Amino acid sequence: MKKDQLLSLLFVLLLNLFNAQTTTFLSEKTSQPLPKVSVFGKDGSIIAYSDIDGKIDRKLLSPSQEKFQLVYDNLLLGTLSYSDLDKDVVKLNDRVKDIEAVVIKNTKPAKYVLIKGNFNAYVTLNNKLNCYIDGIVTYVFDNKTKKAKSANIEQYRIFRLEGAKNEKKEMGSWDYTFFLQLPKLKSVGNIEEYNQKNTRVKELKSASKDEIEITGESLQEKEFALFGYRFFDVKGIINISYEKDSKKTLRDLLESNEIAFIKLKHKSEPDYNQVIIYKNFYPTEIDFSDSNDVTKVKYDVNASQYKTNYWQNASFPNMQTIFSSFFKEDLKEKENKK
Repeated sequence: MKKDQLLSLLFVLLLNLFNAQTTTFLSEKTSQPLPKVSVFGKDGSIIAYSDIDGKIDRKLLSPSQEKFQLVYDNLLLGTLSYSDLDKDVVKLNDRVKDIEAVVIKNTKPAKYVLIKGNFNAYVTLNNKLNCYIDGIVTYVFDNKTKKAKSANIEQYRIFRLEGAKNEKKEMGSWDYTFFLQLPKLKSVGNIEEYNQKNTRVKELKSASKDEIEITGESLQEKEFALFGYRFFDVKGIINISYEKDSKKTLRDLLESNEIAFIKLKHKSEPDYNQVIIYKNFYPTEIDFSDSNDVTKVKYDVNASQYKTNYWQNASFPNMQTIFSSFFKEDLKEKENKK
């Protein structure tokens, strides 16, 4: 066999081996990849999260879990067994709800673009939920530069799992509410700014929207040490969705999702703890104004602040109900300061 043929055969074998290690989620109705599908284990741990190609690493699925719950677009798709997921391709019925139309309140030229919407954010520690927040927020953008100027929370509620010890040398016991931050939306109005040397950008055109995935990583080969703490394997994924075949401007924005991964520990701990931060924003209104004065409350991780039951709106991304189905009364809401 010639050398070129041998190399081609080797490449095909390696490609098949790689593909055999992944499961791809596809839409049952469109046969297109389904990114951002969360796979929950029976104990409430988030085991996997599909990338823009709809793929998860099959090695993350353990037969001991027996049953897995799949969540897409903040809604439960159903429960599947290990044998259901131990396949190259799994088709899912993803059209649980339609994309809500974003209301454009004013189109006149103005100094600022105000984008109001719903958000949720949560942190997992070693794949298990640590804390959760959701609410309503308005982002203020400079209409000329398209840069985000501020994020103004109007209402929110915050939840924590009982049992955090916050022992100085046991990062596996900490309460990580300090990671509960809003999506940055840094360059959602200038998508080309994500094309940098240390990032990878991929695009998926689905039947209803255009999706962009930006990934980056650092500290892959050497840990960072500070005051006895160790940090390693930092990764970031940003998913941004726009109107289908649009120019991907601020007024085309449909949603933004960010995930940050970091492994950390105290030097006395034998193993790293995996912390993952999920941050999601879903626009509902876009306004153009010469004033950046918007309704807001002071964000305090030790209290909820809301005047209406906003989460009861059918279109609200209420992940709290899914987490509560696993953790019951252990997931405690902080007292509401009206």
